[in-house]
Amino acid sequence: MQARQLMAASLFLLGFLALAGYALDRAFLDVASDGQRDRLRNYVYAYAGEIEFLRSGDIYPPENAPDSRLERPGSGLYAEVVLLDRNWQSHSASGPQLPPAAMLDGGEERFEGPLPMVRSNGTPGEVYRYGIGFLASEGVAPGDVEIPYTIYVMEDAGNVPQQVRVFRAALWGYLGIAGLVMLLLQGLVLRWSLWPLRHVVTELKRVQRGQANRMGERHPRELEPLTDSINALIESERENLEHQRNTMSDLAHSLKTPLAVLRARLDSDTDGAELRDEVSTQLDRMNDLVSYQLGRAASSGHKLFAAPVDIEPHAEQIVRGLEKIYARKGVICEFELDPVARFHGEPGDLQELLGNLLENAFKWARSRVLLTVKVGDTAANRRPGLRITVEDDGPGIPEERIAMVLQRGVRGDERVHGHGIGLSIVQDIVRSYRGQLEVGRSQEFGGACFSVSLPPGL
Repeated sequence: MQARQLMAASLFLLGFLALAGYALDRAFLDVASDGQRDRLRNYVYAYAGEIEFLRSGDIYPPENAPDSRLERPGSGLYAEVVLLDRNWQSHSASGPQLPPAAMLDGGEERFEGPLPMVRSNGTPGEVYRYGIGFLASEGVAPGDVEIPYTIYVMEDAGNVPQQVRVFRAALWGYLGIAGLVMLLLQGLVLRWSLWPLRHVVTELKRVQRGQANRMGERHPRELEPLTDSINALIESERENLEHQRNTMSDLAHSLKTPLAVLRARLDSDTDGAELRDEVSTQLDRMNDLVSYQLGRAASSGHKLFAAPVDIEPHAEQIVRGLEKIYARKGVICEFELDPVARFHGEPGDLQELLGNLLENAFKWARSRVLLTVKVGDTAANRRPGLRITVEDDGPGIPEERIAMVLQRGVRGDERVHGHGIGLSIVQDIVRSYRGQLEVGRSQEFGGACFSVSLPPGL
C-alpha cells in the first residue's frame, strides 16, 4: 500500500513539477521579452528627446548617447533613424549589417524580433528591434511640411537566450532538488500515516502465533471499526470452539455411565433375555443423551457478518407444521411483523429460535398465539437490532418458576411430554448473539410472554 501510494504521489509530483517548470519558463520568457521591449522603448524616447533637425532637414544627432554601447562599433546595441531619403545610424552600427528598416507612420510603434543580421565578423546573428514613428516640427521653417522620421533601437538577441539558459538551468536544478525533498518527505509522511496499519498487522501476527488473545484496545479512531470487528470475530470463534469442546466433553461424560453398565452386564452371568432388555434400555438412554447434546450444539452456528434473513417465510413454515400437530386444540397464530425487520445470523439459529418459542406457545396456549417482530435498538454505523416476542393465552409461568424453566432438562409441567431443553436452547442462542431473553406475562392474552432482544450488530 505504501509503495502504491508513493508511486502515485511521485507520478503526480513529477507531472506537477513539469507543468510548473514549463509555466515558469514561459513566464520568464514573457518577462524577459517585455523587459527588453521596455528597455528599447526607453532608448527610443531618449533619442527622440535629443535629436534635432536643421532648416535644411539634416539631422543633428545627440552629443551623448543614452548608452555608451551605442558609441562602440559592434557592441550589440544599435540605433538608426530612418528618413524619407536617407538613414542615420549610431557608431555601434558600423560594421554589422542590420535588417532593413521601414518608415512608420507618426505615433506608430512596432516591436519585432528576433530578426536576422550579420555581425562585424561575418557570422549570422539576430536582433530585437523597437521603432516609433515621429513628425519633425522643431527647426523647420514656418509653412514648411513637417518631416516624418522613425527611430529604431536594436539589441543583439544573444542576451535573452543567455538569460533564458541561465534561468532554465537554475529553474530545473531547484525544481529537481525540491522534487527529491518532497518525495523524501512524502515517503516519511506515508510511513508515519500507515504506521497504525503496520501495528495492526503486527498484532494480527501475534494473535496468529498464539502470543496474544485479541487485538489491542488503543488504535486510531479510523481503525477502531476494523479492530473491533476482528476482536468480535476472534471472540466469536473462540466461544464457538469452546462450545464445541464442551459439547463433546459433556457427550463423552454422559455416555460413560451407560457404557459402564453394559460392560458390567456383559461380564456378569446375566441371561440372554435380561441382557437384551438392559441393552435396549441403555441404548434408549444413549439415544436420548445424543439428542440432548445435539440440541446443545444447535446454538453453536452463530457466525458474524451473516446475510440478513427474512423472518416471515421461516415463521410461516414453522406455524404450518405446528398447526397440524396441534390441530385438535384449534390454536390460531397471528403475526405482527415489521416488513423491514431482518435477522442477521444463521438461518438454522432463526429456525431453532422461532421453532422452540412457537412450539412452547402452541403447547400451552388455549386458542391464540401472537408472534411480534420489530426493529430493535439502533446505533451509529451498526446494523439495527431485533426484537421477537411470542405470546399465548395459556396459564402462563409463575414468576418464581421462570429461572427454573430456563434450566436445561427442566419442564414446566412434568405431566406434559417433552425433554425440557427447548427454552434452554433458545437461551443459548440468544446468549451467543449477545442478546437477552425475558420471560413474563402477556398483557394482551394473560398467558406467557417470551421476548428476545438482539443488540445492534457490527
